[in-house]
Amino acid sequence: MVCSNERVFKALARDGIAVTKKGPVFRVRLAGESTDASAEILLPDTLRLESKAVKQLVSFASVRHPAGGEVRAAFATPDFHPGTIVPVGAVVATTRDMVIPQAIGTDIQCGMRLHVSDLNVERFIAGKDELVKLLKGDLLLGTRDLPMRVSSMKAIFDGGCMAWLDDVRGDPLGRLSKSSMAQLSAELDNIYGLGSYDGLSKWAPSCMVPDNRDVVRDPSLATIGGGNHFVEIQVVEEVMDRRRAFEWGVKPGQVVFMIHSGSRMAGVSIGNYWIERAKKEWPSGLSFPRSGIFPLHGDSAQEYLVAMNSASNYASVNRLLLAEIVRLRVREVYGHDREVPLLFDVPHNVILEEGGLYIHRKGATPAHFGQPVLIPGSMGHSSYLMAGLGNARYLNSASHGAGRAKTRYQMKQGKKKGIDLGLSGVECITLKEERLVQEAPAAYKPIEEVVGIQADVGIVAPVARMRPLLTFKA
Repeated sequence: MVCSNERVFKALARDGIAVTKKGPVFRVRLAGESTDASAEILLPDTLRLESKAVKQLVSFASVRHPAGGEVRAAFATPDFHPGTIVPVGAVVATTRDMVIPQAIGTDIQCGMRLHVSDLNVERFIAGKDELVKLLKGDLLLGTRDLPMRVSSMKAIFDGGCMAWLDDVRGDPLGRLSKSSMAQLSAELDNIYGLGSYDGLSKWAPSCMVPDNRDVVRDPSLATIGGGNHFVEIQVVEEVMDRRRAFEWGVKPGQVVFMIHSGSRMAGVSIGNYWIERAKKEWPSGLSFPRSGIFPLHGDSAQEYLVAMNSASNYASVNRLLLAEIVRLRVREVYGHDREVPLLFDVPHNVILEEGGLYIHRKGATPAHFGQPVLIPGSMGHSSYLMAGLGNARYLNSASHGAGRAKTRYQMKQGKKKGIDLGLSGVECITLKEERLVQEAPAAYKPIEEVVGIQADVGIVAPVARMRPLLTFKA
């Protein structure tokens, strides 16, 4: 069914935002502005524009710094929906003298990771109860055994996965003593940017890199986090591109597992510091931006990127360790010869230099030509493995999921009213019942429509579809 957005158009017009539409692309701009503060939104006709998200996107498209620097392009993916300040599913390109910390927020370098296995569903089910028992302890009850030397923690922030591996490979502690350091090292090539950026451990929260101890047990490292983050076991239900699937080690009926997590408390600490600092560094004597968005310019922008990289490095190692916990338990239950290799790990909340611009992606994933792209659905709907097509018009970016259709508050009210939340047949392991309500399938847009429109316009090409079998929510 085609959605009518006429009422939304009129409401936006009253706020000075003009909207035009050509095919599946909406162009929104501030009417009467001397600068071209405009953005494009890719949206199938069956999904409705959200005025709050449009206003947020236009605000970011209009960001300028008095000392120089501007937004050159802004784009929204089909999972586009309102955030606290910046909309989720937004991509903003700025000149290289300006960055916008608020465009990334505190969940720095949140991303997706996918591992494949040689298990089929029948074999998985045979050991499922034991696996769930073990993983529930590791993922939800804190029984994972991952002590880390302070030198290893500093290496995480300084150089990410590569530096961390160099530090731990000689004498890994705890559960890591059962890991193959050679496999972890070989899999770095399947992590976007090798999971290794130029950071500095000075940006780490002091509790993670204490001066008075040799070993720490970081309560954030190798954890899922709240909200829509998850560890999910899935089965490959359909392969659409046999050649790519074969190259990537994917086949029908295969059990895989997907991870969605980020920089946890490291990102919160670093993100909040820089969001506040950007406000403090706004030139004195000038009015604050009406939008409440404060960019950074020049040396401060570069310093922020180093701090952001530090959190990005932590996020990459966090996902690596989450996956390693799952992989070690899979081997424990199903046989120690199980390789369970990494297919790909890719971020969706980060600023990266591309084509002479700084590309800010908030809830949007890189989709360069030939690159694996991971687009999850909800815990009751399929997830997709896609191949990027390198579409420059859409800033080489794809959606990072289906996108919320209802807020967490709306889901809570829906449960009170007895509305079907789509939880029939869903198996979710969690300690908090509200997670089931907040993240129920009914909270999300139809993943098939979100993925389909991106394939139609040449952002991504489908490779495989995976159905959820079991989801862990923290």
